[in-house]
Amino acid sequence: MPLHYRHVDVFAARAYTGNTLAVFPDTHGLSAAQMLTITQELRHFETIFLGGADKAHHVTARVFDLCEELDFAGHPVLGAAAVLHERDGAPGPLRWTFRLTGRTVEVSTRRTTAGYHAALDQGAPAFLATVPARDRTEVAAALNLPGRALADLPLRVVSTGLRYLIVPVVAGLAEAKIVRSDFAELAGRYGAQFAYVLDVEAFEGRHWNNDGVLEDIATGSAAGCVGAYLARHRVVPVEEEFALRQGRFAGRPSTLTVLPQGRPDALRNIRVGGDVSMVARGSLDSLPE
Repeated sequence: MPLHYRHVDVFAARAYTGNTLAVFPDTHGLSAAQMLTITQELRHFETIFLGGADKAHHVTARVFDLCEELDFAGHPVLGAAAVLHERDGAPGPLRWTFRLTGRTVEVSTRRTTAGYHAALDQGAPAFLATVPARDRTEVAAALNLPGRALADLPLRVVSTGLRYLIVPVVAGLAEAKIVRSDFAELAGRYGAQFAYVLDVEAFEGRHWNNDGVLEDIATGSAAGCVGAYLARHRVVPVEEEFALRQGRFAGRPSTLTVLPQGRPDALRNIRVGGDVSMVARGSLDSLPE
């Protein structure tokens, strides 16, 4: 039997913007190796495979990028929740529980005039290592940034599922890129898995794979860390949603909504959301061995 999937754009008010995604709603029996091969065949940034939703809207999910399975990712979960809402057909808002490999998260969805809006509760953030003052220039140079481009804020690792080194800047975002082949080791020195360059005045960011080859369009997992970081340092107020822009330099402009909840020194949740546009339907006529 063919294996059906839905092609959606996440963090996109209209199709052909935002972060592209393939959603497979029913994938019982597929192995991890098959899921990875399918992801590589379709060439989306990420693909999510669902085990089907029960009557309580609980669903198991596995997320893959082009290299490996991910414990957690934001835009695949948001896109998958929108696809499930479309299949459900409910006119009002719905809430979903996603059981991922690394954690369980809650997602709310609602219809919009152009598609759907989905919002993910990423939970309480963890604030980890701060880059010592003596290393700030080295980190900036590894991202093709002059030291003067850095904001007068700490370079700090934050996690709401994945550990991002937040690099705050007031200039140089257009020129930013990873220029060190050992960038993963540099980020790992501070316990980070990735880095996110954030213009703290324009609320716009950029993120790449650690080899610097592929720029991400819209990074939902990083947006939670950004919201926590900005709220902790009182750049944005808590309990007020703000818009984070990403993807402009990759030709796929995206808008992520971020809501820090709690107090600046005791954040209890970061909610990340965005619009989801439905683009296409497809099916696989054969499966990888």
